[in-house]
Amino acid sequence: MPSSPLRVAVVCSSNQNRSMEAHNILSKRGFSVRSFGTGTHVKLPGPAPDRPNVYDFKTTYDQMYNDLLRKDKELYTQNGILHMLDRNKRIKPRPERFQNCKDLFDLILTCEERVYDQVVEDLNSREQETCQPVHVINVDIQDNHEEATLGAFLICELCQCVAMSTLQCVCKRGRQRWSPPSPSLQQSTSAQRPEDPAHGGHGERD
Repeated sequence: MPSSPLRVAVVCSSNQNRSMEAHNILSKRGFSVRSFGTGTHVKLPGPAPDRPNVYDFKTTYDQMYNDLLRKDKELYTQNGILHMLDRNKRIKPRPERFQNCKDLFDLILTCEERVYDQVVEDLNSREQETCQPVHVINVDIQDNHEEATLGAFLICELCQCVAMSTLQCVCKRGRQRWSPPSPSLQQSTSAQRPEDPAHGGHGERD
């Protein structure tokens, strides 16, 4: 697929598994994509369910990789965490928190209902700076490697449909050049607000 003008964000809790798998697939398909987490810290599975590895969002994927390699190479190789972190650091240096990003997006895809609620809450709390709408859609994805891969392809298919629909609308407007421009298209700018956000379903390595 040729490079798409659609600006996409994929958001999970820790910007590790689900959002990064989708980021990887979408970028290979030519989309302008960024990925984020909404948690206060990054959490990765530890030696026991009540002993997760907790990192600050400023910690790089490479630092996490080396830390877990030192702690228990066999465990974190077997559960796929080292492979995941190796993939992540090839995409970008470190996880990013959605609440700290003020960039504009056309489409924001969340990977579970709780994250969806956090994204919408953050968007609604921002001071309005632009009249541009943003669509927020939840795609419930279980937080494991297999479901993250399946979910990433589902997200990609959804983005392709939205991009195609957007392209058709642009072409249609191009054929109607005689029409006066819509007043809404002339308004310049005050942060993005979600327009009729949709979400489907319900959904911590991520």
